[in-house]
Amino acid sequence: MRSHSYDDVLTAPRRKRSVRQVPAEPGLVVEDPVSGFCGAVVWYEHGGVVLEDRHGRHRVFPLDPAAFLLDGAPVTLVPPRRDTAPTRSRSASGSVRVDGLRARTARASRIWVEGIQDAELVERVWGHDLRVEGVVVEPIDGVDALADRIAAFEPGPGRRLGVLVDHLVVGSKESRLVDSLHHEHVLVTGHPYVDIWEAVKPTSVGIDAWPHVPRGVDWKQGVCAELGWQGPEDGWRRVLSAVNSFRDLETPLLGAVEQLIDFVTEPGE
Repeated sequence: MRSHSYDDVLTAPRRKRSVRQVPAEPGLVVEDPVSGFCGAVVWYEHGGVVLEDRHGRHRVFPLDPAAFLLDGAPVTLVPPRRDTAPTRSRSASGSVRVDGLRARTARASRIWVEGIQDAELVERVWGHDLRVEGVVVEPIDGVDALADRIAAFEPGPGRRLGVLVDHLVVGSKESRLVDSLHHEHVLVTGHPYVDIWEAVKPTSVGIDAWPHVPRGVDWKQGVCAELGWQGPEDGWRRVLSAVNSFRDLETPLLGAVEQLIDFVTEPGE
């Protein structure tokens, strides 16, 4: 004959294992299990958190349920208490602003972007960080001759090269070009957008969505025509002026640029 207690164990519904919610207090060390990046919380906002690792590198992560590991266990980060919110000023990228900064002597390593507008947008958000690290961003006017440019640059130890590529999606011309490149001191990252404009959140620009531009029509010209802008020059002025911090950019671009900065500023490089 079974005891009542044994019956209760068998018939009681199993409880779902709850994931602990932890306030994202400055200094809390957590790990992103996908990338393996481990760092302390330096800045929190609705929808995202900035972590700083032991080398001083920063990376932005979205706040998803059970997205981080704390002491090996999954946790969900939630807003910190108001009285413990960080008081140090932040740069546009979310990093701690260095007061009285004198730009570091430029490293031999470089970050290349496709055009002037890409460089201006990177400067707008990461300019402070780049001056702290002594990293120069250079536009190269497209990636068609990228392999030859890399060979001429002669990457090596202490002379790393990071390249940001537009429209880096499977099957694109850009992806086929990048797949042919192999160099241990070169890192190529990119974003899926046709043009750097599209990496700016539409809501920041004051539109519902970026217009669809038919194949064969210049993307910038098509966008300006659909939105009633005077032309690409006017359009870029509107787009760039709408960007005040990393919060105005789409996550794929944020991750791509952060990876490049990390790569060219590795300790010892």
